[in-house]
Amino acid sequence: MLPCLNKQLFGIDCLGCGIQRAFINVIKGNFIAAFNLYPAIYTLLIMAIFLLLNFKYQFKNSKKIIITFATINVLIIVVSYFIKMKFIFNL
Repeated sequence: MLPCLNKQLFGIDCLGCGIQRAFINVIKGNFIAAFNLYPAIYTLLIMAIFLLLNFKYQFKNSKKIIITFATINVLIIVVSYFIKMKFIFNL
């Protein structure tokens, strides 16, 4: 797997740390472990599937749906990152 450059240089997880391991766990069927590693994995996968389908079928209001998916994903990623950092630094 690809190493996290941010973690190697600064010793702190980045917002994407865990996504590779989470994706591998989804493929293996370890759904709870995947969620524990990276809570946004499922919303990101749903968004990716929607984007792929949208290339073929051009859904109506797809821009609004993509913006909604992106907003939800960013919120989940940022909130879970701060929760993880809180536990790491015991704030």
